[in-house]
Amino acid sequence: MVSKTAAGSYCNSLTQYVRRESIEIKIGDVPLGAQHPIRVQSMTTIDTMDTIGTVEQSIRMIEAGCEYVRITAPSMKEAENLANIKAELKKRGFEVPLIADIHFTPNAAEIAARIVEKVRVNPGNYVDKKKFQQIEYTDQQYREEIERIRDRFSPLVKICKAYGTAMRIGTNHGSLSDRIMSRYGDTPLGMVESALEFLRICEDENYFNIVLSMKASNTQVMVQAYRLLVQKLNEEGLKPYPLHLGVTEAGEAEDGRIKSAVGIGLLLEDGLGDTIRVSLTEDPEFEIPVALDLVNRYKNRPLHPPIAEIENYPVDPFAYARRASDEVDVLGAANVPRVMVDLSKLEINKYEDLAQIGHRYHPTLDKFSMTDQGADFVYSGSRSIPFMLPNGLKEIVDYEHWLMCSDHSARFPLISFETLDRVDNWHPKLNFVQVDASEQYLEKLLAYQDKKLVILLRTTNNHGMAEQRRFFVSLINLGLRLPVVVNRNYDNVSPDQFLLHASTDVGGLLIDGLGDGLMLTLDQNNNPTQIELVNRTSFGILQAARTRITKTEYISCPSCGRTLFDLQETTAMIRSRTDHLKGVKIGIMGCIVNGPGEMADADYGYVGSGKGKITLYKGMNVIKKSVPSAAAVDELIDIIKADGAWIEPSSI
Repeated sequence: MVSKTAAGSYCNSLTQYVRRESIEIKIGDVPLGAQHPIRVQSMTTIDTMDTIGTVEQSIRMIEAGCEYVRITAPSMKEAENLANIKAELKKRGFEVPLIADIHFTPNAAEIAARIVEKVRVNPGNYVDKKKFQQIEYTDQQYREEIERIRDRFSPLVKICKAYGTAMRIGTNHGSLSDRIMSRYGDTPLGMVESALEFLRICEDENYFNIVLSMKASNTQVMVQAYRLLVQKLNEEGLKPYPLHLGVTEAGEAEDGRIKSAVGIGLLLEDGLGDTIRVSLTEDPEFEIPVALDLVNRYKNRPLHPPIAEIENYPVDPFAYARRASDEVDVLGAANVPRVMVDLSKLEINKYEDLAQIGHRYHPTLDKFSMTDQGADFVYSGSRSIPFMLPNGLKEIVDYEHWLMCSDHSARFPLISFETLDRVDNWHPKLNFVQVDASEQYLEKLLAYQDKKLVILLRTTNNHGMAEQRRFFVSLINLGLRLPVVVNRNYDNVSPDQFLLHASTDVGGLLIDGLGDGLMLTLDQNNNPTQIELVNRTSFGILQAARTRITKTEYISCPSCGRTLFDLQETTAMIRSRTDHLKGVKIGIMGCIVNGPGEMADADYGYVGSGKGKITLYKGMNVIKKSVPSAAAVDELIDIIKADGAWIEPSSI
């Protein structure tokens, strides 16, 4: 059992919304941390040498609400041009703090630190060795590497201290050095240690104007790394530095938004985070509304109804493990989390009405086909669907209505918690019980463990993720192994807000191994368009939390001034030809900085290596170099085919 102390080592409270107290750092006239608002930022995608283009894009970002503008400085000439960009912005009346993004070039960092308000360095790239080789380091060799880094990194620290420039030490999961990999492996602990090595050098120089980040494309790794970072800062007695949150290479459109909300949202729920960037493969001004929507949920969150404190937390927050539950029909135990959709407010009278939940009827063939995102259950309330459901789809109805139904083969009852003791008839395979997360006397459920029960868990608390988490803890402490389907209702929100809020609330539980299914509603699901969005979002959340894979995953960077091709256009082209490859992960990286390191989690990679030239990867291994971009997608598909991972798209 993980104690309250272990959870408290990264989070002030698991049930009360309390933002982590961090030190204040100065970034121009927009300070960060302490009691300041959670700041939002983004990064330009224009070539840094294009002064006017970068300025005009920066203005679009600022007008969208961006509080810090990050600009890549891959070499000394770009670093020097930051002065021109800053002067032009000031001339136009904008004095937003600028951040220079540095990866490989210490000289560029030292120039930029004299010009902009903040520099960002990546420990795995900055004066470190990364050749993607397994190298064993003796203790002496390890110490010598640290001293080499100190000698090369200290000049930048001294410049930042002298000029009042802030610094972000930003570890990326895919950019760990060989030295870190040799000792810690490709782990959250390795990410944390990579940052702490650089942080200790800063503190030795009495330089503390620092932000820390732990970014990964894998949301489980990302969350675990941030939590572990906070714990290590506390353990070592280091200052509580502000945190920059982000899911790197999140992708585009709905998938990118869902993935970002799952990772960033869970940390915000626990009071972590002082600034965020949502990394989408889109123009940067479109990232800002998403980031603002995520952080605005917490402006009044401290006013939420009280939730009983968790005395002993039986979940390891630093490693994924799914809560142990019994198997009931297709729920719980080792079954993938199931998707349930509420159709109770719609008239479902014909086969075609099920298309919006992934079950498509083909009249000419008189048969159904189920997509990879076909819902597992539908809830129809007090009126059952008047035709036989396709294979793979089951129905839930209210208990009183179920009693009147003649066919119980694929139809199961939903019982209220209050009426459990008045139930006389049970389905022999599966029964659902609706329970509010605030319910008391859960010991009552102990008497029904042999009734094939599955809990449908709802909450009305505006700190609902925490209240539902508290319920799971109660179940674990009582020894109740009943499967749990997480039920969340969203009214009076836009579709975009629904996407982000549901991803935060349910995805956060899934990342901690809590939940055997989910049922979401948007404005009571009263039209087919909402139903389709709800179903699509449900599967997207499961995929983003790495708990059920039902589609191709694209690990695509958000683009920047280093990018060697049109990322949005290329990602769309690759998606159009590969989006039927369920479970395959494809990395699409604009330059060598973000690949292959940042696509370390991908099965295949498409990386810009020069103007009009692409390098193709299988895992971390180069398969083909300098492929003309016009032929690169075909060549990528050939690699997938040769690997035996290709299937032809379905014709129906």
